[in-house]
Amino acid sequence: MKKKLITLSLVVMMLPALLSAQKVVCKIKGSDTCLPLSQRFSEAFMKKAPGSSISVIGGGSGVGLSALISGTTDIAQSSRSIKMDEKMKLQDAGKVLKETTIAFDALAIIVNPANKVSQLTREQLEGIFTGKITNWKQVGGDDLQIIVYSRESSSGTFDFMKEHVMSNKNYAKTALMMPATGAVVQSVSQTKGAIGYVGLAYLEKGVKALKVSFNKGKTYTEPSIETAKSKTYPITRPLHYYYLGSIEGKIKPLINFILSAEGQAIVLKEGYVPLN
Repeated sequence: MKKKLITLSLVVMMLPALLSAQKVVCKIKGSDTCLPLSQRFSEAFMKKAPGSSISVIGGGSGVGLSALISGTTDIAQSSRSIKMDEKMKLQDAGKVLKETTIAFDALAIIVNPANKVSQLTREQLEGIFTGKITNWKQVGGDDLQIIVYSRESSSGTFDFMKEHVMSNKNYAKTALMMPATGAVVQSVSQTKGAIGYVGLAYLEKGVKALKVSFNKGKTYTEPSIETAKSKTYPITRPLHYYYLGSIEGKIKPLINFILSAEGQAIVLKEGYVPLN
């Protein structure tokens, strides 16, 4: 009995230290696609671990990874994989890079709700975003000029779109580059001939998501959590956190929370695709 009391006393004495070990103080910066999700993660985690302080800033995947390289952020949130030149900069500085996939996302192609076009093939999308197709009548729509809205080159979504939809071809010179995903949504919602692309969580009533085909028009699939999870929607991607091995212990409680059932429930609730 005495031994049990001593053990219990030790646990009680250690409890404040165990709780304080769960505190996380860090900065997260980068992808606008990840931004709403990281904000919800941080809010939920800080409620569970009083004393934690987590700041979350957008700006684009490239901005976040540059900040990680320069040492001005703890975590770079990214909607694309880290590039070789970025990885080499860290390696040359003797820094060990860590990567954690936090969720998956579907990249939705959006148009104005007044547009009667409801589906496009990958080839048609490539033609539109590279500037070869300039009028909606060329793809079964009205005689109306196509206005392309894109994210800026610092965006991971910009890179993912270029690589996976446009066969690494350059964007049209007439494409309007927007500083944030919200600006793409707003512009498309206000412009009848517009087309753009956003993460699934950014879909709203002011825009219409198109069905897309990656098998030359044999099947068309709309973006949704279900089609992204089953991988039947062809434009899906992982969302990443990048950080240095030297701070892994410092942020481990937050990472563990994100990967937990509670964290992944937040993923689903916010309109993203859970890992499992």
